[in-house]
Amino acid sequence: MGAERLPTTTTNDNGSSVEAPLILGLQPAALIDHVARVDRSLLDQIAGERGGSIPVSIEEVEGILGEVKTHILSSPEEPSPMRRMAGGSVTNTIRGLSVGFGVSCGLVGAYGDNQQGQFFVSNMSFSGVNISRLRMKKGPTGQCVCLVDESGNRTMRPSLASAVKIQADELTREDFKGSKWLVLRFAMMNFEVTKAAIRIAKQEGVLVSMDLASFEMVRNFRTSLLELLESGDIDLCFANEDEAAELVRGEQNTDPEAALEFLAKHCQWAVVTLGPNGCIAKHGKETVRVQAIGETKATDATGAGDLFAGGFLYGLVKGLSLEECCKVGSCSGGAVIRSLGGEVTTENWQWMRKQLQIKGLPVPDTHI
Repeated sequence: MGAERLPTTTTNDNGSSVEAPLILGLQPAALIDHVARVDRSLLDQIAGERGGSIPVSIEEVEGILGEVKTHILSSPEEPSPMRRMAGGSVTNTIRGLSVGFGVSCGLVGAYGDNQQGQFFVSNMSFSGVNISRLRMKKGPTGQCVCLVDESGNRTMRPSLASAVKIQADELTREDFKGSKWLVLRFAMMNFEVTKAAIRIAKQEGVLVSMDLASFEMVRNFRTSLLELLESGDIDLCFANEDEAAELVRGEQNTDPEAALEFLAKHCQWAVVTLGPNGCIAKHGKETVRVQAIGETKATDATGAGDLFAGGFLYGLVKGLSLEECCKVGSCSGGAVIRSLGGEVTTENWQWMRKQLQIKGLPVPDTHI
């Protein structure tokens, strides 16, 4: 399958070189999210555990979207019952860092030569993300249905099997050269690409941040996950409470603190997010516990972990303390759950800036 790479701008109008993105995200297959608030009866009809993320066929995605219309939950705060946006965990993190924190970011991956692919590219470009490392390929772009219940919890059904994606042998050192961080997500479908990206990133002196994706992914592919962690190449790892429990399943102690200690054995920074109970994090000998932002309403939990990761990474590149990194992550994670989907609205970015000011944390120099 041939790949057409987007033009790379290496010089600016003055003829001087343009710096590489400070933070680079690996999104092997571009993804479009269809996010809707629905009643629980629809969730009962869909195979798989509620609250998780299970791959499905494109026909199943289309079938679910056809059913959504009769199960929509209306909300005065959310005039549009369904939102479409560029999706994927890494995409959410990178877009948030670019728009909300003003950090220079880019994506490496592939998108299809169809309307969904063009929408993905347009959404990311509009968000100020460097898209020169995205390749266009002939074929479909991935899609995901994100169903949100009345409590704000989301159930995800992605269709990526037939979607175009970047291959391990298509990654080059030029993709990673000059960046400080690589952000990626643990996924078996992209395991070879992930390993190749980590290998090249390390050759270029790039730090690697990894999210554990879902409790199903940790449960079903724990051996492969341990291979990555035990390699010592993962510098920062994020896990939510459910993923953390799966990570230490079968051990004598299975609480989040035990999972944090486990991750900290292999990573410089380890973070376990605890939903409304905040998070715990460890770096070296320092361990902190930070409470969640109390002044927020959970409309949709989609992207909470992704935007938390963005805020935490912003704190790291700004040289903040471990506790401050967690607090910034708590503010950005709190911002995204106030509306549907993993893309933070202008109003909610302003809410986040206010929270940062209240807590005496640095407010990003962005124009939102």
